[in-house]
Amino acid sequence: MDSIENYRELVKQVIRRHAQHNPTFGDVRIETIFDEQQDHYELIETGWNDFDRIEGAVIHIDIINDKIWIQHDGTEYGVARELEELGVPRHDIVLGFHSPHKRQFTDYAVG
Repeated sequence: MDSIENYRELVKQVIRRHAQHNPTFGDVRIETIFDEQQDHYELIETGWNDFDRIEGAVIHIDIINDKIWIQHDGTEYGVARELEELGVPRHDIVLGFHSPHKRQFTDYAVG
């Protein structure tokens, strides 16, 4: 299996793991979105909590130029750490939610 296929599977594994946790409030549904052709992967919440609309990404990851770009991470533990624990090297993980200037000060790829 080439690294991109491996990365796709690992990203989906992380998202599926988080999708098993149901919200403790409201009538909220968890949805996974896996677009392998465009390499976009998301975990979103959608629904209602009383009169408040709940809708948005919990996790958003793209695979761009052979690297895993974490565009949004709404988890407590951290998707980057989870991917590292699954064997993805830091030089293949980009914290896309940080500005390009800030990325140089992390231990992860800059782009």
